[in-house]
Amino acid sequence: MDFVLEKIAFDSARKMENPKIVVLTGDLSYAVRRGILRINQAIPDISWLIVIHSPVKTFKVLLKNQWRNLCRNGLRWIPYQLGEIFKLVFSIKLEPLTITDPGYYYSQEAFQSYSNITILTVPDIHGADTLEAIQTFSPNLGISLAAPILKKALFSIPKLGTLNLHKGKLPDFRGMPPAFWELWNDIDLVGCSVHWVDEKLDSGAVVKEHTIQKQPFSTLKGLQLSLDEVGCDLMSSAVKAVLENTAQAVPQTAGGKTYRKPTLEQINSLNRKMQAKLALPGSLLRYLKDSIFFTRVCYQRWLPVSLKKPKIVVLLYHRVSDDTRDNLTVGIEQFDRQMALLRRHYHVLSIHELIHDSNIKVSAKPMVCVTFDDGYLDNYENAVPVLLKHGIPAAFFVSTGIIDRGDVFPHDIRRQNPKLPVMTWQQLRIMRDEGFTIGSHSVNHIDCASEAEETVRYELIQSLMDVRRELGLQEVMFAYPYGGRHHMTPQRLQLVKEAGYAACLSAYGGVNINTIDRFNIVRSGIHYEFSDWAFRNRCEGY
Repeated sequence: MDFVLEKIAFDSARKMENPKIVVLTGDLSYAVRRGILRINQAIPDISWLIVIHSPVKTFKVLLKNQWRNLCRNGLRWIPYQLGEIFKLVFSIKLEPLTITDPGYYYSQEAFQSYSNITILTVPDIHGADTLEAIQTFSPNLGISLAAPILKKALFSIPKLGTLNLHKGKLPDFRGMPPAFWELWNDIDLVGCSVHWVDEKLDSGAVVKEHTIQKQPFSTLKGLQLSLDEVGCDLMSSAVKAVLENTAQAVPQTAGGKTYRKPTLEQINSLNRKMQAKLALPGSLLRYLKDSIFFTRVCYQRWLPVSLKKPKIVVLLYHRVSDDTRDNLTVGIEQFDRQMALLRRHYHVLSIHELIHDSNIKVSAKPMVCVTFDDGYLDNYENAVPVLLKHGIPAAFFVSTGIIDRGDVFPHDIRRQNPKLPVMTWQQLRIMRDEGFTIGSHSVNHIDCASEAEETVRYELIQSLMDVRRELGLQEVMFAYPYGGRHHMTPQRLQLVKEAGYAACLSAYGGVNINTIDRFNIVRSGIHYEFSDWAFRNRCEGY
């Protein structure tokens, strides 16, 4: 499902002019902002009122909540809370995104700058002053996103009613949290629904719904990230249908079940179950290796800047998916953790920044660049939303002929892999517009060293023309397929330069130290076996 929707051409006979929408929420998180702005992109001339429920919690209320959670979770609640306090106190403050960073459009800073969005933070979303403010706004439609349970006096104010986004299949999985109880009950399909709000919890008529298939290596967080994207598209589609008067709500069938927030014991139980099923790394050897990685990372960080080598680590990914685990794939949750680590601990460069400054300067934070090869569809569906969420620039090198034909990569044929879908040019245009770099990976993913000179020359020139024609780019970089030292020769590299490429990237490992050789940028691959400490060890240049 597309994460950036094109402007929708409304039927003028049904179009609601200048609609007013009130959003009711308890948390203006990234997913909520993204959902709102996706609708704002798709439907012109909306006026928004965002009402954020932010109650003031007295010491008495906090104490009562702690006692309730202690009774429900037992003594394990105490170390859990201490851990949460520790993370809060010692959390690293992230630098705000700049306007050139991918994902800036969805950032808190950008969100607050839109002239058609008014934000109202209230201590009680059902308070008299709040209800009066919403009535004065006179909304046509209400949207509930991560909101507390709404009372009729509130959700009935909008003229058309209030839609709620529920990340679960209705009526089978009412309540919360997303995907948890589906995994708990070994359900293969995880649902997402948009329904009208009524006086009961998650029981209103369904306007839109969609299901995603649980993959062999799906995790709770990975499914939740996927549901975030599905939810954005589903709510945007539902709002469009309601404003066009084409929505067809379907009453829920009888039955179903309402779930509540799981206990810490249930969460730990599911984690143990997932670790056993997915065979996630956890051996003694793994812990010993991670201890060594931890020591090396700390040593590198404690070195004075004057003793550090000027270097840039260029990371290479191929696939972000939970359908398999191999040396070309990382998991969705794993990739999200890795990008969060980059955002907190590293200075992430775009590939353009890297090639336009040949002398590497020493940085207080290690410098890292993110790249992808081939052009698999999961790059668009799974990787790009995570990159936007964390504001990480990345470059994608695609085999243009395989993109054109929707074909199979030669290495997948040799491995006897099932056909894996690839991206389309339209998806690559959307990625370009979001600020990502698109480069060439030849036409047919050839071995430049072993193919005939005329074949290589054709592949280089044609792929460059494809990228320029489809994406309107002038400065195009080339990452040669397979990426080993023996897959590129000096003569073939000369052909790369003659074709007009701005740079050439390999894939045989290594770190770029002191200077950048634009036609010998070395990269290090990342795959599913990397623990978080192993990943950081690689980012430090080890």
